[in-house]
Amino acid sequence: MKTSAKIVKTKDKRTDGAAIKRLLKYARPYVPVILVALLCSVIQIAATLLAPVIIGRTVDYIIGENNVDFGVIFKNAGILDGLIAAAILFQYLSSMCINFASFRTIRDLRTYAFDKLSDVPLGYIDSRSHGDLMSRVGSDIDQISDGLIQGFSQLFSGVVTIVGTLAFMLVMNWKIALVVIFVTPLSMFIAKYISSHTYAFFKKQSETRGEQTAFAEEAIAGLKTVQAFSHERENMEKFDEINTRLEKSSLNASFYSSLANPATRFVNNIVYALVTLIGAFHILSDGAFTVGMLTIFLSYANQYTKPFNEISGVVTELQNAVACAARIFELLDEKEQPSDEGKRELPKAEGNVELKDVYFSYRPEQKLIEDFSLSVKPGQRVAIVGPTGCGKTTLINLLMRFYDVTGGSVKVEGEDVRDITRKSLRSNYGMVLQETWLKSGTVRDNLKMGKPEATDEEMIEACRLAQADEFIRSFPDGYDTHIEQGGSNVSGGQKQRLCIARALLKKPKILILDDSTSAVDTKTDALIRRAFAQEIPDTTKIIIAQRISSVEHADKIVVMDGGRIESVGTHEELLKSSPIYREVYESQNRGGDEQ
Repeated sequence: MKTSAKIVKTKDKRTDGAAIKRLLKYARPYVPVILVALLCSVIQIAATLLAPVIIGRTVDYIIGENNVDFGVIFKNAGILDGLIAAAILFQYLSSMCINFASFRTIRDLRTYAFDKLSDVPLGYIDSRSHGDLMSRVGSDIDQISDGLIQGFSQLFSGVVTIVGTLAFMLVMNWKIALVVIFVTPLSMFIAKYISSHTYAFFKKQSETRGEQTAFAEEAIAGLKTVQAFSHERENMEKFDEINTRLEKSSLNASFYSSLANPATRFVNNIVYALVTLIGAFHILSDGAFTVGMLTIFLSYANQYTKPFNEISGVVTELQNAVACAARIFELLDEKEQPSDEGKRELPKAEGNVELKDVYFSYRPEQKLIEDFSLSVKPGQRVAIVGPTGCGKTTLINLLMRFYDVTGGSVKVEGEDVRDITRKSLRSNYGMVLQETWLKSGTVRDNLKMGKPEATDEEMIEACRLAQADEFIRSFPDGYDTHIEQGGSNVSGGQKQRLCIARALLKKPKILILDDSTSAVDTKTDALIRRAFAQEIPDTTKIIIAQRISSVEHADKIVVMDGGRIESVGTHEELLKSSPIYREVYESQNRGGDEQ
């Protein structure tokens, strides 16, 4: 058991050092500001260390009968006021500089982390809770700011204070100074022992905090569903369970880290008592050692031990910061999606799409799409139907190159999508998913997100095709109506039509609709399909739908089953040749369209 503990401890030390060294690299652009902060800190410490000398000398001028010299007292009071003013001023400047460097460094680190989220493969985002990722970019980076960047300044000032007071004490009386030197380090050993055992608790605290954020984000996003199924009590129990674990890990981290300060203060009080006792004997036995000098020594003993308390606190904060940094660096070290550097730009597409012998699975051990081939010509309406989980939406991910095929190829205009840049590929697509996404902003902001330079006339025309213009004009502010985050203040059908209009505004040559009218009534769905057929006949349309009425007029319908193509044909042909298609059609038309 001891050997195991030592191994873990050594690993943590190595990890801590690497994390701190790496974090300091992010502060490199602000080194000049940090150096100014450290210089100001040195001046402030020098003024602070000179103050006890003035006080001690003044004490010697007020002790003894007829020994009071008001001229010297007033003079020293003026000098003392100047030293205090200088200490306050340079401490303020030091704090301002270190805060500037700290918050700029954290701003940069947060920017790098957010940029990284844009560069990692979609599989990384899909495999992790969004709340945990939010926790890393948010609260974990704040912990780094408090624990590392600002702690570094405290560590530096503490070391300078220790060295300065030590030098003054050795010059004044080396014997008493040696007592302070040999006893005080005990507090450092105690602090080091405690802090070395707190890393695991802070790491557990950060992980549990991320889990709690993820659960809270999930619960709030699905609150309507939770209430509809009366699942509030179960959610509360789950949250309480996570909250209890967070309480326990936070309590352990706080308890063990808080032991450092009282333990070091106990040692420091012993040092203070020893200096007082030994100094008193020196006054009695050595006329050269005065009460004023003892006052100076006591002040220095206090100033000498105080940084040890601060350093122990800084070391504890560093453990928390390093635990959070490990989570940030795990994100920053994640492999990015393959670069587009050196790849060709796809010119304006005509609408040719070909999937040839495609194989793909999210996990190697779980097959999904096998030996899938499909050819789509410009202007064709191709529909893909099939049972849930057969790979329909996965095809969209492959077409958009959110994921790359593991076998075969996906080609647009004869170009393998892996050989062209993602931006030029996606700029030729218009895509509407079943899961709609609207950002906080006006209707106009949401519509023009893919084409900011579009005119209002183009925007209105796109909305007319999507059957959205009428309900937008019924809003209080029309196209300037504010949309809440996620579109919570509009209905599901309105959100889908806004997303369709946003895609149409780009005037794409290839339009992908993934169950994009599932929340729209059948009448409006028919109007949208009719508008597509009449107004944008040259646009290639790839339609995924559960509702047969949405796809029955397609030029080609592909029936998928188990990741393979079961049948291909028109609506009439498939009713005769495809058992799967016929079964779905009959179930939806038995007594009318149940959708």
